Amino acid sequence: MELSLHRLRMLRELHRRGTVTAAAAALHYTASAVSQQLAQLERDVGAKLFERLGRRVQLTELGMVLTEHADEILRSVERATMALEEAQEGVSARLTGGVWASVASGLLPKALTLLAADHPGIEVRTKELAPEDTAGAVRDGALDFSFVIDYSDYPMPWDPALTRVVIAVERLHAAVPHGVVPAANIHLTELAEQPWILAGPRSHFGRAVRLACQRHGFEPKINHEVGEQATALSMVGAGLGVTLVSDLGLSLLPSGVDIVALTEPVMRTVSIAHRTVNSRRPSLQLVIDAVRAAAAEIGLGAAAPLPGPNQPSVTGTIPPAAGTAT
Repeated sequence: MELSLHRLRMLRELHRRGTVTAAAAALHYTASAVSQQLAQLERDVGAKLFERLGRRVQLTELGMVLTEHADEILRSVERATMALEEAQEGVSARLTGGVWASVASGLLPKALTLLAADHPGIEVRTKELAPEDTAGAVRDGALDFSFVIDYSDYPMPWDPALTRVVIAVERLHAAVPHGVVPAANIHLTELAEQPWILAGPRSHFGRAVRLACQRHGFEPKINHEVGEQATALSMVGAGLGVTLVSDLGLSLLPSGVDIVALTEPVMRTVSIAHRTVNSRRPSLQLVIDAVRAAAAEIGLGAAAPLPGPNQPSVTGTIPPAAGTAT
């Protein structure tokens, strides 16, 4: 009997989530693909591992036994990978990281160029996810690391099993249609009567901007609720409203948009999250070093995180906080 690590990971996730659909979402596969792989695992083992109870799935006794061993096996693989990297003179590894649009366009190209120049044996692959999903994907083992964000008005919740390393500190700026704001600086309250283009309140960005506006005494009038920053900026360029954009988001700027500094800026940190058990993994640390160097080169480097409740050290864990991550 040969056991696939890939299928063992799916079985473990099925046990955690209770449904094939939820397991597939956590691992970023289709439900049909997970079902097929789990069926193959049953054929590999030669025994029934789970049974359906309505919409949920319950593991059989043999399924539970295999899941317990799967957890041990997968942790052992992580430890073995780390030990092999530590024993090598030159590091060779493949890592998968979670990104979102502004990080992928504004920070990652320079970071990967620096990494390739100094450590060509390290290959980094990326998956674009909603910012609020990246930390969970790291915790569940679908990613080796991910970029995560914290806003000065809205810190993200945190999992003690994860460690984060602060990479950059950004300001948020007002993005307005060309000519709407003639000044170089503006107070957020001066945008109170403007139509807004903003992500929904369940996203971390959308919630953070709403809280910043509320702190200044107004509710933004949201005419267009869109999830993608590039889409929001294009709509600003078409004269449909205003929004906020971070320093990294400026790489997505279309024509017809003016960027105006806020006199009391909303700030955010960009960090890399990884599983704490992998803190000594050489390839991971080299990737982090390259990203921090890239952020410093473009003027966004950070030696410490933003002040605020539940603040972690530059490298460390923080306790859970209320809210959702985005």
